[in-house]
Amino acid sequence: MAPDRLRLATYNIEWFNALFDDGGRLHEDGAPSARYGVSRAEQAGALGIVFSALDADGILIVEGPDTNSRRSTVRALENFAAKYHLRARRALHGFSSETEQEIAFLYDPDRIAPRHDPRGDPTGKKGSRLAPRFDGVFRYDLDADSRPDTIRFSKPPLEMVLRVAGGHRLRLIGVHAKSKNPHGAKNEADAMRISIENRRKQLAQCIWIRARVEEHLRRGEALVVLGDFNDGPGLDEFEKLFGQSGIEIVLGETAPPELRLFDPHAGMALHHRMGFAPTTARFYLKPQNRYFEALLDFIMVSPGILARRPDWRIWHPFNDPGVLAVPELREALLQASDHFPVTLDIPLGGAAAPLPGQAGARQT
Repeated sequence: MAPDRLRLATYNIEWFNALFDDGGRLHEDGAPSARYGVSRAEQAGALGIVFSALDADGILIVEGPDTNSRRSTVRALENFAAKYHLRARRALHGFSSETEQEIAFLYDPDRIAPRHDPRGDPTGKKGSRLAPRFDGVFRYDLDADSRPDTIRFSKPPLEMVLRVAGGHRLRLIGVHAKSKNPHGAKNEADAMRISIENRRKQLAQCIWIRARVEEHLRRGEALVVLGDFNDGPGLDEFEKLFGQSGIEIVLGETAPPELRLFDPHAGMALHHRMGFAPTTARFYLKPQNRYFEALLDFIMVSPGILARRPDWRIWHPFNDPGVLAVPELREALLQASDHFPVTLDIPLGGAAAPLPGQAGARQT
């Protein structure tokens, strides 16, 4: 990567945890991985190819290896980076997840210095209405019955301050929002009930994230919000029921321009719903015997970063000409995960507005 550009990525890796033992060592054998029809050695090798091709300064890992009394997200990711000689070889982990899917950040320590920097106050079980720390409880009226519901993240977002070589500074919020799938449904009516309940919770999480976004933007901070939102404009029928998608909430579509975030892929889906839209994930639906694609992964940026004319790229094995021209990379992307990475290249030089941490920018 050129020294005058910063490359960030977000990548949801399906069942990454299953590739490691309790010591954080990779399983590189012919045993089946948690991905259908792919061995553990094949998935691990495919991921090594993908990460090497990305050549990113920092990668948000969604569904990263687990952290518990025996396992360590950081140890597993750093062992993985060492195995495949990645320059992004150090890992950062924030609040632990209630699941086996952690949000983490793999980065090149020669280029950037991230720090876990959660904002907001801790809460008790009763929670707070004022966008508390992401490991707390948010009180919000989901169903307009004048009684606030309590919202929690099973996977608390990872908040970071990022210092970049050369003096640049920006904030990152890494997200894995709640899935809307009706897991555990006993019948069609139960599936509808669970889906509506999960959609409410997913929207409430996005409202919580949006409140934090506005805090940063009002301070004039350079901000990147990235990850898997399990949502996208026009994705399902529940959007009509609730009036908007979670992505529209986080972007701040109705806010003044200085308080909006921008993602070109979300913009395409929002404003061209009858036309073509990009996708970042590919799932096999057994009843229909076919694949379904969706736009679930985003990298949103604040106005100051947008002014630098950054470049976005979805590393889709069939839709990106550069990937399609390299058969080894195309096949690796298909074996590695059911999501595809998204990258953002931010120019650091030139006469664009300064990022926080430079002269003329407001400090946190």
